[in-house]
Amino acid sequence: MRAIVAHRYGGPEVLELSEVPRPELVADHVSVRVIAAGTNPVDSECRSGKAAAWFDGAPYIWGWDVSGIVESVGAEVTAFAPGDEVYGMPRFPALAAAYAEYMSAPASELAPKPSRVDHIEAAALPLCGLTALQVLDLAGVVRGQRVLVNGAAGGVGHLAVQLAKARGAEVVGVARSVNHDFLRGIGADGLIDYTTTKVTGAVSDVDVLVDCVGDDGLLAVMRSGGVMAPVPGAAGGPGRLEELAKEFDVRVIRHVVRPDKPGLVRLANLVDAGRLAVDIDRTLPLADAARAHELLTDRHGRGKIVLNVAAA
Repeated sequence: MRAIVAHRYGGPEVLELSEVPRPELVADHVSVRVIAAGTNPVDSECRSGKAAAWFDGAPYIWGWDVSGIVESVGAEVTAFAPGDEVYGMPRFPALAAAYAEYMSAPASELAPKPSRVDHIEAAALPLCGLTALQVLDLAGVVRGQRVLVNGAAGGVGHLAVQLAKARGAEVVGVARSVNHDFLRGIGADGLIDYTTTKVTGAVSDVDVLVDCVGDDGLLAVMRSGGVMAPVPGAAGGPGRLEELAKEFDVRVIRHVVRPDKPGLVRLANLVDAGRLAVDIDRTLPLADAARAHELLTDRHGRGKIVLNVAAA
């Protein structure tokens, strides 16, 4: 099969299109013919070596977000059959090898693909969607609360806006004005352009802050007893934020996303009900994975970049 392989850590140039053996199928796994693989900033960070302690030696096939068709099932699998359309984020943070034409994944970490969308959109959803969903669950977001999403137009941010809104929260988004119409369209009640307006002077009494950027100063907008959830990659050093939060009587949640089949089902149900949509910036063929990683490193825009693995 074709796969994107890296034989060392480094820049996007280490990603090479190669021919490799298909992964072996074990008893509790399914073999998935990958139609599309989503990309995320964590893919780029891992490729560069920032999380080298997580992995054994090279070669590496990066990628976690996947949508595709079940090719075959292991002897212990009863939940899926060949031909089923599935999606997920298996094994994270262990290697899942989504940048490939075939993947072997635990059946317990995949779910039926949302029927309302194609594989491109489905592949963009799992990691960011589960991150937002799990953080909002841990924060206990309920109807009537005020939720502030810093970095609201990003991968996690735009999904957090919609998921918080679906719970009946009042949602305020922080993003550049170029993204305000988009964010209004997906349910944001209030918007702040951080390039022209001081956020701490524009909002107050926030119950839950989902911080996808990393701004400890936003503790000042929170009510006593509120919850701040820095998304990994945006958070400061362990301990520093917690000490600052004590001064504001704010609880800090540090959460790393985990595979979550029930969560994937919840996301798919919201998509199929028309209450959740993932924004796609662009699609690229598998062979252009290095270009996708260049864009992941350089971009400050919105939406997800997806590899169309099934494309020629």
